[in-house]
Amino acid sequence: MSGTDETERQARLALSCVVEAGDPEVTGWVAREGAQQVWAELRAGSTESRWNRRAGLFDPDPVLDLADRARVRFVIPGDAEWPDGLSDLALASPVRNHGGMPYGLWLRGAGNLAEISRRSVAVVGSRAATPYGIEVAAHLAAELQDDRWRVISGGAYGIDAAAHRGALAMDAPTVAVLACGPDRPYPTGNQTMFEQIMEHGLLVSEQPPGERPTKPRFLSRNRVIAALSTGAVVVEGALRSGSRSTATWAGRCGRPLMAVPGSVFASESFTPHALIRDQEAVLVADAAQVREVVGAFGDDCLPFERGPERPLDRLDPAEVDVYEALPARGGRSAEELSIRAGLALPTCLSALATLQVAGLVTRTADGRWCLG
Repeated sequence: MSGTDETERQARLALSCVVEAGDPEVTGWVAREGAQQVWAELRAGSTESRWNRRAGLFDPDPVLDLADRARVRFVIPGDAEWPDGLSDLALASPVRNHGGMPYGLWLRGAGNLAEISRRSVAVVGSRAATPYGIEVAAHLAAELQDDRWRVISGGAYGIDAAAHRGALAMDAPTVAVLACGPDRPYPTGNQTMFEQIMEHGLLVSEQPPGERPTKPRFLSRNRVIAALSTGAVVVEGALRSGSRSTATWAGRCGRPLMAVPGSVFASESFTPHALIRDQEAVLVADAAQVREVVGAFGDDCLPFERGPERPLDRLDPAEVDVYEALPARGGRSAEELSIRAGLALPTCLSALATLQVAGLVTRTADGRWCLG
């Protein structure tokens, strides 16, 4: 590998550790000026960016040590394992402030990502799946293996896990795209499944080893699921299902979108039924119909519909960034949170005050901030 290639790899690795995945401002910046130039400017602080301080403090050694211990590898555009389909993200407009090509991907497992994704179908849906939905997803995944179509999903409970297990039952490789570091796959209740996936397939993430999942990271990873696949199938999804996000990204990336009908009495049928009703997705009932559709052009844009408001919905972007920067356990100082969120300290303190009033965070006796 040439020195230039190694410098490019180091720059992309650093960006994947310092900048939140799918930040459309930075991904666009990288597309225009290149990863090496962007990283040099962030590191030097020569360009005003929310990520300057994190860049200045970044030390790659702990991340590389975690990757080495977990046998995680980092791939970038130009590598043999890099899927060509990800380039479509560079042309797709952002969705809910996420977009652009990944700086690189962290892979864990025996599979080859480019080979697996070349003939693949994303099967996604509700975490709170019905027995019907679980059975359909598992059967679809298993039957798709007859023509060597591989399954990509998100590794979550419900439809995702059923799809992965359907492929595993046929001894076929499958890919789980995670919203956390591949060394600590989430949810932990699927640990046995993740170990089986790694035997022939892959755990894939934009997040470096050691990182935990957050709500924005789930939204960001949905675009990777869509772009890696040749087409996407929504099996079940309630009004606020993340499968709606994946469906939108399938359209933005020009992937054919399909949906499986369910019971009209089940809330989990809302998203697939809405996609079919609005002619955004083709109705499919089995793997043969999926194979007929794969290869057609997807739709351009899917509108978002929102359900009942949740406490986090009322937060502004800075408050969300600070909230998501808090650890699942323990606490962090305001200075640590400002660096991790890429915000000025006064902005961080203001956000913390709002979050405290809302009961979403608490402050310990030693001045550290924790989840409420």
